[in-house]
Formats: sequence, structure tokens, C-alpha cells
Amino acid sequence: MIRHDPEIQALYRRYCLPERRYLKLGGAVLRMSREAYEPFVHALAADAKAVSDAELTVLFEGSWRERRTAAWLAAISRRDHFRERLGTLLLESEVCCAGGAYCVALASFGTARDADLLAVYLDRYLRRPDLAYDQPTAMGALAYTDSALHSDRARGFLQEGGLWPQWFQDAAHMHGDDGISPYLGGIRLACAVIEECADI
Repeated sequence: MIRHDPEIQALYRRYCLPERRYLKLGGAVLRMSREAYEPFVHALAADAKAVSDAELTVLFEGSWRERRTAAWLAAISRRDHFRERLGTLLLESEVCCAGGAYCVALASFGTARDADLLAVYLDRYLRRPDLAYDQPTAMGALAYTDSALHSDRARGFLQEGGLWPQWFQDAAHMHGDDGISPYLGGIRLACAVIEECADI
């Protein structure tokens, strides 16, 4: 159940609302001009250092805005002890617009456990072509993690007869070919932003 109380509202104002940050964490940050990007990532990096684990825990109980922001703050500050929480939230998919941030955070941690969590999600939701959730982002995140680990967990999903091509064919909202390059590229760029923020 999503919390709506003074504590989470205060954290929302502190970490999510400045410059409507929650809207920019994802594709929008990748399209910013250099003049807008520099102060944005510096402020994001400062908040990732400042936020406490307790505050992140509360943010993960909020709506999609709080959860998306919390996932990025956890990734930038290398709080990989939130890995299981991120994996659970991704699998539950109880709010929209946050799953992509969970995928980015897991990909940025980049361990075999992160790949496992992404694979569990894909195994469940690639069987649901009726749901336009975060399947493409999760597929890109798993492929990204594979490249970092020199593993091939994604192959089982991608091969002919695998869940990915079948889901892509049956999902009415998907168009074009079933290649994952755009999704992998998006994860790669998002992880580069996280790396840059972490180094500030």
C-alpha cells in the first residue's frame, strides 16, 4: 500500500520535487543541454550522498515519483543493499513509471544477483503480452548486465522460440523488429549518467 503522510511528503519535496527531478530521471536527462545537465547531475549527486537509508526506505513506500527517485539515488550512492527491495518492487509492478528506474539501478549494480532478479521479472512478464510494463527496459538491463559479467542469461529469452520474440510478436503495443539494441543503448546511457554522478 502506498503511503500518503507528512513524512513522505516532506521527503518528496526534498528529493523529488526540485526542478521536477522525478520527471527527468530516465530519457529526459539524456536529452538535456549541457547547460541544464551539469547543475542537474551535481544536485542529484549531492542528494545521493545526503539521503539516508531510512529516507530511501520511506521513499520506496511512496508513489511512482518517490520510488523512481529513490532507485536513482540508491544507484548513484551504490546502496546495493537495496537490491532485493528493488527486485521485489520490480516484480510486484504495483505502480507505473517506476519499473524502468528499478531496472537501471539493478543494471548499475551489475552483479549476478541483479541479473537473476531481472531474469525472474522477465520470466513472469514476458508471458503477458497484454501488459505494457517494463519488459523492454528489463531486457536491455539484462543484456547490459550480461555484457558486464561476460555471461549470457539473456540468450534464453532472445533465442528463436524464446519468450522475448513471442512476447514482442503478441504485444499489440510493440512495433518494428524485436531487436533489443535501443533498450540496451538506453540502459547504457542511463548507467553512464549514474557513473558520472557517483564520481562527483
